[in-house]
Amino acid sequence: MTDQTLITFQFESGQQLTLIHGDLTLQRVDAIVNAANPRLRHGGGVAAMILRRGGNTINAESQQWLEDKGPVTHAEPAYTSGGDLQCQYIIHAVGPIWGRGNEDKKLTTAITGALTLAEELSLTSIAFSAIATGIFGFPRQRAARVFYQTFIAYFQTHPNSPLADVRMVVYDAPTVEAFHQVWEKELPD
Repeated sequence: MTDQTLITFQFESGQQLTLIHGDLTLQRVDAIVNAANPRLRHGGGVAAMILRRGGNTINAESQQWLEDKGPVTHAEPAYTSGGDLQCQYIIHAVGPIWGRGNEDKKLTTAITGALTLAEELSLTSIAFSAIATGIFGFPRQRAARVFYQTFIAYFQTHPNSPLADVRMVVYDAPTVEAFHQVWEKELPD
């Protein structure tokens, strides 16, 4: 699949936010953000695709993370190397499971945690998956709004962030359509 850029937004402070219909595992960025679970079991969805393409190193490093630091939370994502992928790191962000309460806040916390960790790692580019919209059941349009608002809020409060290139990379058509519709409405004229 060839990437298709759908929307690009330039912040006044210089950072760029791009919505892409494409394959997260093929992005040439410093880090990609995996939609993870607290125990870093990469069994389905985007996580399984990352593991298949990135190799077993990712799984081994994930298990080491668990042994060293315990389960991952919404606020504090884990990270591993990119294995055989083109990125240096994979940030494993835990999104909320729909129906367990306070989902918008938990998703905002997971996105912000991934951006904060990326800055701590001195990264300049990052690509997100649509965290929680797969098997965790978060409604796509609602997630699209939360992602957009969280990115805007983050860069308004972090205008000097070194994260110059932030991508939202979505693979499946229904999620791409939801994000595209919401982001087009949200973008300033």
